[in-house]
Amino acid sequence: MNQHRPALIVIDIQNDYFPGGNFPLWEPDATLARIEQLILQANRQDMPVILVQHIAAGTAPFFNADTQGAAIHPRILAAAPAAPIVIKTHADSFLDTTLADVLKPLGVNELLLCGMMTHNCVTHTALSPQAGGYSIKVIGDACTSVSQMIHLIALKALGDRVEIVGGI
Repeated sequence: MNQHRPALIVIDIQNDYFPGGNFPLWEPDATLARIEQLILQANRQDMPVILVQHIAAGTAPFFNADTQGAAIHPRILAAAPAAPIVIKTHADSFLDTTLADVLKPLGVNELLLCGMMTHNCVTHTALSPQAGGYSIKVIGDACTSVSQMIHLIALKALGDRVEIVGGI
């Protein structure tokens, strides 16, 4: 019997999504606070935490390489200072990244996804062909999008394919 071994995947908690950034989202600070609590819970449970950072390929409106906006929010780095960081250039956190390689030695069989943007990077990661070998759960109240409506629509649609949960 396979032992239950989850990992918390924290997707794109980057400065451009916060007030003063190039693309602020709906309620980013509240989402940040919930994710900080999830990281603390994961640490208490000896659950691996993996941070995902989007870097734009070429020049883009936000997340350009070597900019403050593309940096992972400092509160996430403080909450998970030893977490590996996976760099991506696509919405899917698995596509052309090291995420699968990071997960493999951890013996993980369940991914708990949280982050930004619900309708794009969270959804594409949850539905990635490379995620097929894992049980996938999206922590709905630890995600956000461009608006509450888009966030809720994305969770509703995603709920047809993966489990939406309220926490770890």
